[in-house]
Parts: sequence; C-alpha cells; structure tokens
Amino acid sequence: MNDAAVYEARLELIDFVIEVFWDTPSEAFVEKLLGDEVALPEESINDPMDEGFEMLQTWLDEQAGRDPSVVQTELEREYTDLLVGPRPPVLPHETHYRDDTEFIGEGLAEVEASYGAAGWSSPEEYPEEDDFIAVEMAFLRYLVDAQRAGREETVGFERVFLNEHLNAWTDDFVAEMRGEADDGLFLAAALVCQGLVEFENDIVGQIG
Repeated sequence: MNDAAVYEARLELIDFVIEVFWDTPSEAFVEKLLGDEVALPEESINDPMDEGFEMLQTWLDEQAGRDPSVVQTELEREYTDLLVGPRPPVLPHETHYRDDTEFIGEGLAEVEASYGAAGWSSPEEYPEEDDFIAVEMAFLRYLVDAQRAGREETVGFERVFLNEHLNAWTDDFVAEMRGEADDGLFLAAALVCQGLVEFENDIVGQIG
C-alpha cells in the first residue's frame, strides 16, 4: 500500500469513528452503512480493530434488507440510552476516566491546550465538551490530514496527543462499553477506535 492509500485508509477509519459517536447516527449515514458503500478491511490490522470489524460485519448482515429509517430510529434510541441519558451508563469523555484530572476542570483545559498548540479548535456549535471521544477523534483527523499535506511538525503533535490523552483512556472506555453496550454498531465502533489508537501509535513510532 503506497503512502497516499495509507493516509486515505487512516482518514476513513477516523471518519467512521467520528460519524458513529459525533451524534445520533443520521439516516444518510445508516443508508451508507447498509448499502454497498462500506468496504471493510480484508486483512488483519490488530486485535481490537479486527474484532470491531467482525462485529460490524455481523451487525450489517443482521440489518440486511431492513428499512434504513427504522434502523436509524433504533440506533438513535440506543445511542441516547447508552451515551446521552439522562443518566447514561457510559460517559465517553477523557476526564471521566482519568484519576489525575477533574471532570471538566484541569483535564479539559489540558486537552484544549493540545488543540490550541496545533492550531485547531473544535466547532463552536458542538454541544459536547472538548474531551468527548468524537472531538478528540476530529482533532486526530486534523493532524493526519495535515501530515498528508506535508506538515511534518504535526507528527510530533500527534505523538504527544496520543501519549498524553488518547492512550490514557480509550482502553478503559472500551472496557466500559463491553460491559454496557450490546454487540452492534456502537461497541464495534469503540473497538475500531481502540484499534485505531494502537495503529496510530505504531505509525508515529515508525516515523521516529
């Protein structure tokens, strides 16, 4: 696989995680999932990502032939019950899983400082805090896309962000998802996210 294809694959993986967790999945996204537009990796990548894509394929097989609007309604209910609440069993925020930070306190400021150092900020209209899983993935996407454009300094920003943030909580997030979520789209996406963080660690480690 050439460099351009690797960048494209990295961005597609990040986009998938963002689309699943950014908000309740849209009907357009569900239609894309249930159609022929999603091509799952044929080769093994790493254990969590392999498990995630296997679970996703099983879920897709179970939804085959169903009305996307009905599936979207079910996913909206599941997303709300699992991640929104009023008392959600899973809070996919970094500071929720960190013992060394306060929820929406010092830890949130540290996440935002990482964004600012790289010249990025989250969308102002987004209702979740900046340590939400989809926001951190959006920042990761920005860094990978900047690397594709030749901004080599963003490799260092990614390495620091992985070490100081994503590595510190995604395993715990996925463990909690295993305990609370049914096998399906959301748990599959959490596993893909875990595998993606592992994959990105390998890449920035190889760059030096």
